[in-house]
Amino acid sequence: MLMIKYISENRMQRNSMKKKTIISLAIILSAYILSSAQELNCNVQIVTQQIQGTNKKIFQTLQAAVYEFVNNRTWTNNVYSYSERIECNIMINLTDQISSDEFKGTIQVQSRRPVYNTTYNSTMFNYVDNKFHIRYVEFEPLEFNETSHLSNLTSILAYYVYIIIGLDNDSFSFEGGSQYFEKAEAIVINAQNAPFAGWKPYEGSGNKNRYWLIKNILDVEYSPVREFLYRYHRMGLDKLESATNEARIEIIEGLRLLQEVYRKKPDPYLFLLQIVFDAKKDEFVNIFSESFAEEKSRVLKILKEIDPSNSRKYEKINKET
Repeated sequence: MLMIKYISENRMQRNSMKKKTIISLAIILSAYILSSAQELNCNVQIVTQQIQGTNKKIFQTLQAAVYEFVNNRTWTNNVYSYSERIECNIMINLTDQISSDEFKGTIQVQSRRPVYNTTYNSTMFNYVDNKFHIRYVEFEPLEFNETSHLSNLTSILAYYVYIIIGLDNDSFSFEGGSQYFEKAEAIVINAQNAPFAGWKPYEGSGNKNRYWLIKNILDVEYSPVREFLYRYHRMGLDKLESATNEARIEIIEGLRLLQEVYRKKPDPYLFLLQIVFDAKKDEFVNIFSESFAEEKSRVLKILKEIDPSNSRKYEKINKET
């Protein structure tokens, strides 16, 4: 009887150890999942005020589906902690309902990057795409494949996700976003036969659409812009608190890189430069309005040359203290 009791107790101990092991593994797995959170923390908004007389519930479903697709899909092989996720916004403004499952409108994409040792987030990307034309059936899964064009909605979303991730990586290491830009380029190539606008070189006024954006980013003639992204953020903004004068010098050298591209004019519209100015023009003013007179003069001269449309805004550099 003693032997039977011992064996029974031994089995109970083993079962208890197994349960503890399973629980421990579950905890470790949960911790891993949390530590390898998806890359984006993206706020998604669907606006439909211009569409009248239709079932609005479909747009709530669409918003939830887009949120899930962007935030809960793994887009890279890198491990992102929860706090490292890239902050971004996607606002889709649907203006026309062509049929029960076909819609037109615009999509605005914004992303931000934290600045080291501060609570400030720097705008990386702020762009409105006017060629947003999709089909969406309520509750239908959003499918995406890197090797083929399955859906205009998921292709557009994935394209901008890779642009966001690529720009973010470029700001932390020189040309660190190349592999993600190449994925965005592959999406454009796959969409060349799609019956929707925005993917082809001749669609969009002034060489401004998804095709030209990624072409500019990967064009060697625009490589100084990508070097600017690295120097401006990593050597400039990230060091403004600890070494202000040196950081501003790095930013000025970064602006000279943009000046180099502007003077070469690799295409008649300088699309990528305008993307940079749209994101950074207010920041340039804030950074150099507290600089000394000679430095203000140098910066103002460069900015007025390379971004003449915002000359009046840059005049604030001299006015503000």
